Amino acid sequence: MADRDSSAMRFRMFLPATSANLGPAFDAAALAFDFGLRIEAVPAAEFAIEAHGRNADQCGKMPGNLIVDTYTRLLQREGKYVTPLAIRLDNDIPLGMGCGSSAAAVLASVAMAASFGGLDWDSERIVSEASACEGHPDNVAACWHGGLVLARTAAVVRSEGVPTISVLPIPVAVDWPLLIAIPENPLATSEARRVLPRLYSRVDLIHNVQSAMLLVLAFSQGRGEWLSEALSDRVHHPYRAQLCPLLPALTALSGAEGVNGVALSGAGPSVLMFLQEHVDRDEAVARVAAHLAERGLTAELRFTSISPIGGKDTFPISATATR
Repeated sequence: MADRDSSAMRFRMFLPATSANLGPAFDAAALAFDFGLRIEAVPAAEFAIEAHGRNADQCGKMPGNLIVDTYTRLLQREGKYVTPLAIRLDNDIPLGMGCGSSAAAVLASVAMAASFGGLDWDSERIVSEASACEGHPDNVAACWHGGLVLARTAAVVRSEGVPTISVLPIPVAVDWPLLIAIPENPLATSEARRVLPRLYSRVDLIHNVQSAMLLVLAFSQGRGEWLSEALSDRVHHPYRAQLCPLLPALTALSGAEGVNGVALSGAGPSVLMFLQEHVDRDEAVARVAAHLAERGLTAELRFTSISPIGGKDTFPISATATR
């Protein structure tokens, strides 16, 4: 195992952006994108952050930095020395847009705490700790494992009061192109949660259970024509639409003109579109942009895909005894 006290120790990781909820699979399923956060860290005399890419000013802000604060808190809780770090961030995840920026940041913190603190934490422990810190097991699970996953909070609670998160991969039979529409203004997750009701009708819950089960079948069997119905949701889409105008606008395209299905990305305000397998990308972007323009809306339209690469695949092998 590497000498964790060595000033030569360098920590490098890539943590993908993610999209959670996926329509009816609220707080249960998520997928990893092919872009994300790259982080490097080395021991230093004091904490410092050099941030590049999207939202660099926010990412590098100190004090009150999410990565540094989470890293420090975990090591203090575990009774470990808090090694100051010089951190470099190359960020491609838009903040506050429903693309899992906080999950990537928190997982980076937990992984660094395990590495520089000499904590023998395996993947389950890292995901569980990050989920407890971040509050969204689906985002964290997809960010760590990559691909499309189901995240479930198990009944087992660790001695630290951290619930165990079980993660199961969902097979994806067809690599459908993904087009994500990112608006100009972010939306705080707390605000997106605020508009949700405390109670739901039995009819709406049954609808979501049925849709979520159909969604798993659509992915595993490669049935793109099922996605329009499988992504139908009555738990958060109807309530968040008022805060996320791209959602109702783009949902109108679902099931037609090269679009298999549409869902809010995470808590929004970005919207994720699953396109048909052989769609002409230039035509698709032009059609979506024109559709939004007719409604007085604009968005950054970015192609991506479900990536099998998660944080665990770049986690330094010498960081812990087990992965």
